[in-house]
Amino acid sequence: MSTGGLITIGAAALLPGAETPPLTTPRDAAREAAERELSKAAYHRNDPGLIQRAFDRFWEWLGDFLDSASGATPGGGFGLLAVLVLIVLAVAALWWRLGSPRRTAAGPGLLFDDGLRSAADHRATADAHAAAGRWTEAVQERMRAVVRSLEERTLLDPRPGRTADEAATEAAVSLPDHGADLRAAARAFDDVTYGGRAGDPDTYDRLRTLDITLERAKPLLTGPTA
Repeated sequence: MSTGGLITIGAAALLPGAETPPLTTPRDAAREAAERELSKAAYHRNDPGLIQRAFDRFWEWLGDFLDSASGATPGGGFGLLAVLVLIVLAVAALWWRLGSPRRTAAGPGLLFDDGLRSAADHRATADAHAAAGRWTEAVQERMRAVVRSLEERTLLDPRPGRTADEAATEAAVSLPDHGADLRAAARAFDDVTYGGRAGDPDTYDRLRTLDITLERAKPLLTGPTA
């Protein structure tokens, strides 16, 4: 009895210890401890900087975008390359046609920005600019020649500070048949001078033709109600 009792008591004393699980750290606490350890500066000495990471992300995005675009474009990569080339050519053509962006003036500026010069002087300067391919300057000088010629013929009163639009409106009174062409010439002058548009040979040819035509035009001296 005593021996059996000792065995029973010993087994009961050993059993709870045998069933107790080993000591473990909770999962969340272990994760937080790992994150704190890995956040130390010693583990990040060779990491790329912020700018480098931004560039890496950009190139990854660009690569994914091009892969997706090439898959959706007929012809795959070659088709996408052709589309990109066409876009570049279109942008270059617009840049050449419209000129570089400039600040748009709040309103039309003055027609003459220097001392008094004759119409012949403005024509010679305009032709020199045209021969050198400086079409913006050629358009400006040809419009000045038109207005100065009208002043020399007393069809316009010489007035400092006159704008191209004002000159066209005033000249149309005595030259009503050419009013539309005069207003178009004034718009062209304002576009290349204050609107950021580049001059071109066609615009210059139209102004040159208008200048020659107005020299031979017979004015309506008594006004539009005659």
